[in-house]
Amino acid sequence: MRLNYKRLGDYIQPVNIRNLNLEVETLLGVSIRKVLMPSIANTIGTNMSRYKIIEKNQFAYGPVTSRNGDKISIALLEEHDKALVSQAYTVFEIIDNELLNAEYLMMWFRRPEFDRYARFKSHGSARETFDWEELEDTELPIPSIEKQNEIVKEYNTIVNRITLNETLNQKLEDTAQALYKHWFVDFNFPITKESCPELVSGSPELEGKPYKSSGGEMVYNEELDVEIPLGWEVKTVKDICRVINGRAYREGEYRKIGTPIIRIQNLSGGKKYLFSDLNLPDDKYVVGEELLFAWSATFGPYIWRGIKSIYHYHIWKLDCFNPSHKLFFYSYLKLVTSEVSGQGSGSIFRHITKALMESQLIICPSAKYTELYNSKAVKLFKYISIIEKESQQLQNLVAILQSKMSKIV
Repeated sequence: MRLNYKRLGDYIQPVNIRNLNLEVETLLGVSIRKVLMPSIANTIGTNMSRYKIIEKNQFAYGPVTSRNGDKISIALLEEHDKALVSQAYTVFEIIDNELLNAEYLMMWFRRPEFDRYARFKSHGSARETFDWEELEDTELPIPSIEKQNEIVKEYNTIVNRITLNETLNQKLEDTAQALYKHWFVDFNFPITKESCPELVSGSPELEGKPYKSSGGEMVYNEELDVEIPLGWEVKTVKDICRVINGRAYREGEYRKIGTPIIRIQNLSGGKKYLFSDLNLPDDKYVVGEELLFAWSATFGPYIWRGIKSIYHYHIWKLDCFNPSHKLFFYSYLKLVTSEVSGQGSGSIFRHITKALMESQLIICPSAKYTELYNSKAVKLFKYISIIEKESQQLQNLVAILQSKMSKIV
């Protein structure tokens, strides 16, 4: 055992309490992001008394590692007093909270080095597992409880700022979405001389007023079976952008140092994988702020703001013919994602085909209004980009803090 490192098994113990009285209803699952989140499992007709109860400050982990990429599924329950997890998970707790802080231990579990260790120690033929015995034999530095609390406090200060940034960005996105709905769904865009010259010339007091609420002329559209503003059109997605498939990769290229590849999980903050530098057509890369959409509509549209990257064939790049349509189209996709997903195929996850996406109908206003919307939305998304860059710097600080844990005396 390395100096100052302690065996984890001396500080933790398994917990196996079943939901025999059906007292707990909240069912959670452990994600590869190492958080407990609402389970998507279909539990209709399931005997919930067999599920395990996990309490606040207890851990749950899935021993199977062969299907999780580079991460082991392990998480600390923090947001609920009690919840349920599948029988497949191992629930455990710290024996003495005066010797080991649960949040400090979770920080250790979040380290990439721990994931690599768990994968290295995994064994099995059909599937590889990191069993309870291997977890017990894990060694880590356990300083005084005062030092642990200090490290956790520093960590939480950074993480809370990241969470605040995520909240701010969500509000900015919501603002852009509310403006889109007000203008292009409720049709209460502002009346202007340029877009409605005849209306304004006859009633100048209408300038700046909301179109539909102020009696703007509407016409019936057969394709959508709704009324739309006079002069507006209904087009297909194919009419306004190219839907470009990503690239399928070969196992021999997987994880070599070179160009990052974006997979579906990266759209929710997962780790990018690196490929060897490849000679691919330009449309198989994304550079700067480009619009992506995963064929599993769970993630919906996404604006990629990273460095030049390859994107996986489960992701499409949506290349608008008119650049000023990009944010307008992004907001449209945010609005219809669940509806389009419902048209997709698949029993567990709805998959949207390229043909289905290209055939979707979209109400297109006059160019003046897409440009006006873009001019307002671009300011919001610029601020979002600035906040995201700050969050990335904070994530780097988290990584530095985690790396220092191995050197704690």
